Amino acid sequence: MADRHAVEEFSRRKVLPHAWPPWVADDAVYLLTMCCRPRHRNQLCKPEVFADLRECLLLHDERAEWQFIAAVAMPDHLHVLALMPPGTRIGRMVAGWKRFTARKHRVTWQRDFFEHRLRHGEHVAAKREYLRMNPVRAGLVTMPDAWPYFWSAW
Repeated sequence: MADRHAVEEFSRRKVLPHAWPPWVADDAVYLLTMCCRPRHRNQLCKPEVFADLRECLLLHDERAEWQFIAAVAMPDHLHVLALMPPGTRIGRMVAGWKRFTARKHRVTWQRDFFEHRLRHGEHVAAKREYLRMNPVRAGLVTMPDAWPYFWSAW
């Protein structure tokens, strides 16, 4: 019965909370994941789409809104790793990328996105490697360097 209640509560939730936790005092590294709908259809692994996504990510870096670390586009989702200063409006940035790619490339995104703030002990290099190896784990390439939709500032 408790599981049914949890499912009902989850289905009523309209949006994910993306508020900056009050206990995060310094710059924090976040792993963001944005998914397309429907799943399992290639919308992002196209040179023109990835080029525009890359330009959006760079723009935020140039404006010092964050420090970009790495990104990987998979056919139906995007992972971004970045160091964000306190108060960064992550939701606003993500909404901008989604709106732009939806209009220009007809990408259909799932509502909202997922964020994971790296905790004490989690290493940025390990998360970057996770992104780099994602296409290999998915069986899209055998060697990570063969995937053209990974980009890293490191």
